[in-house]
Amino acid sequence: MVTTLALLSVVLVTAGTLLLRDVETRANSDLAQEADEFRTFAAEGVDPATTRPFTSIARLLDVYLLRQSPADGEVMVGVADGAVLDTVRGQFPAEVGPSFFTTLLATPETAGIVDTPAGELRWGRVDVDSTAGAGSFVVGAFVDTGRAAVDRTMRTITIVSLLGLVLTAGVAYLVAGRILHPVRTVRAVAADISESDLTARVPVAGHDDIAELAETFNAMLDRLEAAYTTQRQFVDDAGHELRTPITVVRGHLELLPDDPEERGRTLALVDSELARMGRIVADLLMLAKAEQPDFVVPRPVDVAQTMLDIESKVQPLGERRWHLMEIAEGTAWIDAQRVTQAVLALAANAVEHTADGSTIRLGSRFVDGGSSPRSLSLWVSDDGPGVSPHDAATIFERFQRGATAAETTERRPGAGLGLAIVRAIADAHHGAAWVRSVPGDGATFGIDLPTEPVSVREMRDGDDRKERM
Repeated sequence: MVTTLALLSVVLVTAGTLLLRDVETRANSDLAQEADEFRTFAAEGVDPATTRPFTSIARLLDVYLLRQSPADGEVMVGVADGAVLDTVRGQFPAEVGPSFFTTLLATPETAGIVDTPAGELRWGRVDVDSTAGAGSFVVGAFVDTGRAAVDRTMRTITIVSLLGLVLTAGVAYLVAGRILHPVRTVRAVAADISESDLTARVPVAGHDDIAELAETFNAMLDRLEAAYTTQRQFVDDAGHELRTPITVVRGHLELLPDDPEERGRTLALVDSELARMGRIVADLLMLAKAEQPDFVVPRPVDVAQTMLDIESKVQPLGERRWHLMEIAEGTAWIDAQRVTQAVLALAANAVEHTADGSTIRLGSRFVDGGSSPRSLSLWVSDDGPGVSPHDAATIFERFQRGATAAETTERRPGAGLGLAIVRAIADAHHGAAWVRSVPGDGATFGIDLPTEPVSVREMRDGDDRKERM
């Protein structure tokens, strides 16, 4: 607005200067035109009443003056025999009368500028000397009249411009307020965010740059909240799960007996608890890493070869009868290492809940989803105690153990992180982990994974939507 005001001031000053110069230029032009017209009329010298030459200079001047219509501020007089004729044209100011023009007859110049009580007067004189006599035609222009009109015009323009500037400033203030309101909202939301509360979000309205800024800010808050939640959950989980083994280790070390045999059993128990703590920490770190975008790196993988490698790796997990029931043949975009890790975790879970000599079956198959893309299903089935419907709903959560399994197994239950890692690997592939079981009749755990990269699936889905449209 300051720039607009400065520019408007320059425009007003420039316009005023040009209009004043135009008043002076127009006055000089009018004087020259009137003088030329009188010279032409005097040269003809024909009285329209008699169609003969004028017999007196006074008559010539009277006839010419009666035909004139002076402009605003313009006056015309005729002077014959040193006296101003009664026939004058124009509006004379009160301060200056027709007799003033007799003073201009004594000057040798035929045109000029003089100051009068009524302001600046620009004048011109045409002298006539003929057989009809001698006289003068004097025309003048009071330029202060034109200047006053310019001043009134400039005042009007200035007032209108100032009103327009004020109105523009008001509208600009309102518009700027509406434009900056989302920015103020972002600032307010940023001020409300604390290290313990990242739930505040900026309301998004419209599809302009400000809305995109708000969406970007909200996305940043989502990432920060997810990172903070992961960190806090990691700390809480670690504190919750490590508290018990640390207490056990501390208690046994404080009561460490002197008897070598008892000391050995105590140290063995302590070593077991420390090993369990190490596994818990490793699993927690794995789950924390699962939140990172590079947790899985999908590549084209030969599914059959991957399944054969998994079948060879599950053998040392326990004295079980391992049966590879089916093998999918083909290529899928998966992270072979993570998928192997997930299936081994399912196999270890089956070993933990079955007795020696039990049969554990595993396999893989391609599943055609009809309208949805084809997926790869990998599964592990056992004949253990199974999973109750209540446990099935939460068994893939962290630190969740099946109640039936915990009651029947003779081994110490794990930390409850193995199946959570399986689900994290499936989620990172944009797939899903699942369980099907009848309590008392075994359970089947598995993961379903897309066989194509996400970008390819999105492109195909977009083409399908276009075809339907």
